Amino acid sequence: MSLWTLVKIFAALCVMAVMALTAMLAYHVTIAPLGGVFEKIIPDPVRIVPGQSDDELAKMLESPEMPDINPGEKAFQKAHELLALGRIPEAREKLTAIVNVFPGSSTAPTARRIVGEINLDEILAASHMEGKQIHVVKRGESLLGIAAKYNTTIDCIMHLNSMMEMPRIQPGDELVVMPLDFRLLIEPRRKSVSLWQGGRFVREYPVLHFDASATQPRRAVINSKAAELDGRRVLPQSKEYRAAEKVILIDKPALQIRSWDGGEEKPAGGILLRPEDMEEIALLTRTGNEVEIR
Repeated sequence: MSLWTLVKIFAALCVMAVMALTAMLAYHVTIAPLGGVFEKIIPDPVRIVPGQSDDELAKMLESPEMPDINPGEKAFQKAHELLALGRIPEAREKLTAIVNVFPGSSTAPTARRIVGEINLDEILAASHMEGKQIHVVKRGESLLGIAAKYNTTIDCIMHLNSMMEMPRIQPGDELVVMPLDFRLLIEPRRKSVSLWQGGRFVREYPVLHFDASATQPRRAVINSKAAELDGRRVLPQSKEYRAAEKVILIDKPALQIRSWDGGEEKPAGGILLRPEDMEEIALLTRTGNEVEIR
């Protein structure tokens, strides 16, 4: 018998041994423990973790010291503690996690409201420069041209620079400018309109009324914005602009977002928001911003 034949016989015996061992291990795990070396390789779980009686399980479930099984509430409690200590960034991180990871938690609506207030305070504060720039006015520039350059609006520039009326800008003047790259998410089922910056939640607003045409899922853009006072149009540079009612017009098909004070005279059609909420959305959006109805 040649050496090569002996090698092939030995290899075949090894394969058969491995197959037999595998079959015995499978029997040991799925059917009945075999004991001996198999128990050393894969111990019997019943011996490692002793079973509990039904009475013991019932007592554990009825105990008033049951562990907290709602991670959303636990995270909210931690965020509340951080807010009390003035650790705003850490608190916002916890609250944002609730909004994104535990949207079904009972604390999620409150978390969204608090996160929105923190975000808005930073966005509208000229002292908080993240996402903002300083523009030095050059000869021949206008406020309208500066707004177009930075994808923002005259209204937003005036707000960030504490201008109550249209100013005369001079070369060398410094203006805080902020690109308005937000998008609107309209959710009829949740009765809300929310403001997003990419994938980052910014602020949510409750909707008072949805017209039937505003519930069909689609993507669109803000076609135009307007301000109305006593039935006439008011321009952003007017002294009357602050007191005027803001209107956002969405295309494909045409849809309005406007304010309603809850009185008997309800505007016809569109999406109706509280006046203060409409003011914020109008301030933070521009023509061309994306809109999604989901």
